[in-house]
Amino acid sequence: MIVFRVDSSELIGSGHLMRCLTLAGQLKKEKQEEIVFISRDLAGSLNHLIEKNGYRLLLLPSAASTEELTGYEQWLTVRQAVDADQTRQLLQGLAVEYLIIDSYAIDETWENIVRPYVDEIMVIDDLANRKHNCDILLDQNYYCEGEYRYTGLVPPHCKLLLGPQYALLREEFYEARKKMRTRDGTIKNILVFFGGSDLTNETMKALQAMEALQRTDIQVNVVVGASNKNKESIKAYCLQHDNMHYFCQVSNMAELMNEADLAIGAGGTATWERCFLKLPALVITIAENQVEIAKNCKRRGVIEYLGQNEMVTCKMIEDNLRILIQDCAHVKKIEKNMESLLMNENQPIFLFFNRRRHEKNI
Repeated sequence: MIVFRVDSSELIGSGHLMRCLTLAGQLKKEKQEEIVFISRDLAGSLNHLIEKNGYRLLLLPSAASTEELTGYEQWLTVRQAVDADQTRQLLQGLAVEYLIIDSYAIDETWENIVRPYVDEIMVIDDLANRKHNCDILLDQNYYCEGEYRYTGLVPPHCKLLLGPQYALLREEFYEARKKMRTRDGTIKNILVFFGGSDLTNETMKALQAMEALQRTDIQVNVVVGASNKNKESIKAYCLQHDNMHYFCQVSNMAELMNEADLAIGAGGTATWERCFLKLPALVITIAENQVEIAKNCKRRGVIEYLGQNEMVTCKMIEDNLRILIQDCAHVKKIEKNMESLLMNENQPIFLFFNRRRHEKNI
């Protein structure tokens, strides 16, 4: 049995859950395993997607108050030790081969409590800011000196899976890559997507920049998540513009990326989805954990990074769009730089699990 401990909410967003669902889908396909999700009942969660995808869901209860919590512990809505104990109770009696954790609020304190109830612990992380008691750690992001980030933070035996070659991409992206179209650097279609919740409404900022650009010949596909509080106003705005097309909680993101010549969006998992399909992007970071990744990607020349959301104005987006629209050669250069990331078409994260099982059975 494989168990995931992951949450989604208005505060957390949907990215952590979506990448766990991606991993779960392939593991179920490859291993025919029973897969269970342990998630807390939080405001704005997408827990229904877990059951919709055919997985068993074990719910942790809502917390009465989070006033005393600080930092990422606010994500859990309870103290880390409380969350671990509640999870431990759910794990009792289950034969768990892998417990896969995706939460910035969890560290070795939590992992030490649940360790006796599972065979192996895998952590999905990209902060490298706390110690883990785990057997496998996956960080799918690009850093200039990424191989040293977890030194002293994981046990000596821990297997590190580092870099975009281990990116957790849904099956639709592998299918889209097989029929990926050739772009010439001309921008005729722009995709706007800032994640599931987009709490600061960067989507509207990007759309207003597009309006100021006065390029009605450029088609704009606008994607929002079901948890986006501004989705109705965004929809209404798009309806006022013939070249803006509104989509909510789509299942064909890869198709929309393949159609686009440029994206405007946040960091996070979408960075690797875009890179895998060689889609250049203007990136605005909407969370602190996205900043270092975006800066490293800018140095590598695989994105145009505008800065953190509170510093980026409509005028900045408009000006950068004008530059890219007029410079096809630079757009093509960004696309070329993406090829150097060596993102593998053979889904190496899943090959790793197959090898590990084989080694354990020898």
